[in-house]
Formats: sequence, C-alpha cells, structure tokens
Amino acid sequence: MNHELKLFLSVAEHLHFGRASQACHLSASALTRSIQRLEEDLGQKLFIRDNRTVQITEAGLLFKKYAQQAMLDWQTLREGLEDRDLIYGDLSIYSSLTAVYSVLPKLISHFSRDFPEVKVGLRTGAEEEAIEKVLEGEIDLAVAALPDKKVMGVEFLPLLVTDLVFVGAKSPTLPEPASRLEMPMVLPEKGVSRVRVDQWLKKRGESQKQIMEVSGNEAILAMVSLGCGVGVVPELVLEKSPLCDEVEVLDVGVSLEPYTVGLCSTKKNLEKSSVSAFWATAKQVRS
Repeated sequence: MNHELKLFLSVAEHLHFGRASQACHLSASALTRSIQRLEEDLGQKLFIRDNRTVQITEAGLLFKKYAQQAMLDWQTLREGLEDRDLIYGDLSIYSSLTAVYSVLPKLISHFSRDFPEVKVGLRTGAEEEAIEKVLEGEIDLAVAALPDKKVMGVEFLPLLVTDLVFVGAKSPTLPEPASRLEMPMVLPEKGVSRVRVDQWLKKRGESQKQIMEVSGNEAILAMVSLGCGVGVVPELVLEKSPLCDEVEVLDVGVSLEPYTVGLCSTKKNLEKSSVSAFWATAKQVRS
C-alpha cells in the first residue's frame, strides 16, 4: 500500500502521468493501472484526465492529506522499530535557486557525510511559497525568509542576514538612480520583501504605483535586466545571479530592513529523525 501511496502522491504533485512515471521510474501504463486500482478500492475518482490535462478531484484532495499523513506515520513507525542511533529514510527540502547555490551546499555536504543513510530530495521554486509548502505537508523543511510576524505551527532557524536592495538595468540611456523610482516596480506576488516595499510605498503615498508582479527573486532580476522597471531583491540573490553583470544596485537613498534567511519546518516534521538531524547540522554549520 505504501508503494501505491507514493505513486499517487507523485501524480498529485506533477499533475502529469508522464512526468510522474519518470520520477517513480515506472512505465506510464503501470502507473495508470496503480491509480485505477486505488480509485476502484475507494469507489471514487481521484483524478480527472484527458489527452492534455490532469486535475485532482475533491476526493483526490482528501486522499492526498491521508496519504501524506500515512507516509509520515509509516516513517515514524519504522524509525521507532529500528536502532535509534541509525538515522535513515527520506528528507525533502524546498528552496529557491539562489539558496541552492549559496545556502544549501555546505549544509547538505555536512549532512550527507554524517548521515549517509538519508535520501535527500530537493525541489526548487519561488522563495515566497516556501512556508506554504511546509504548512501544506508537501515538504519536510524549506529555506525561507523569516516573516515579520510568527506563523503559527512553523519553527524557524535563522542562518544569515542579507540586505534588501533596489536594482535596475545597466544602461547609459536610463535616468539617474533616484529618478528611476518613477518607473514601474517589479515585485514578488507575496512574501517578506513585498510586505516591506508595500509599507514603504504607503509611507510615500504611492500605494497605487504601477507594479509588475512575478514569482521569485530570479524572475525579478530577469525582468529588471530587460529594462521593465526597478526591482527589490535580497543582495545575496544579486550576487549569485547569472544576471549580476546586467543589473546594478541603485543608490536611491532608501534603506529597507535587512532580510533574514533560514530553515523552516513544523513541529510535527521535526519529530522525524532525518529532519531533526538536518536541523541540528544547520545549527552546527551556522555557529
């Protein structure tokens, strides 16, 4: 049953039978048969699919929550039956591309050396979605920005602090830095930096300023490099970006509160030995 739950969760994550079958190292036909058996056992359709799209049903969403909890309970049980000194199993991490280059290499290197039995899985995406992924149970822990207000149920381990900077495209035809604030702003849809910029705009009386919303700091730099507007990103992102030579920090006379980056997880996830071991490793590497 655990195997079928893993297959179901893979389809629920990818919403594509082809990509899910590749991730599970299984043929698409075998994966389809497994899902059909689950649907027959449950008497409910878990996915609506045609030649182009796959959508999860309401029954599928309920079963997804059950499957995630069942897999977590199974892992906890296995660990309880084995030698407590041996840490093994899976560890899923969510991170932005910037954190993959800057924050995680040293952590994963130390962790893999000390706990070689743990299989580490890494998913990348927009930083502002990290906490949400953890709360929804899709991931064990994530690299995220420390929110200004504590999020109930989320534990946070600060790792580093980086400045939030205004950035613009490098071009001799663009106006001086201060006057570039009249241009549209390229900002994330949500997250810590968006909250701080919105507060700053409100103080300036520019709440209705033209804003282009994108997902992720890397996307902000891409749009800014094309001259679409002025962005605000953590300085660490700019330093590690392949676009660093096409974008420059603007001295606009504005100072935003720095940006704290760290690990986040839930208390429930931290009960897993693999998660708590990674957390402890991060504390050691940080100190």
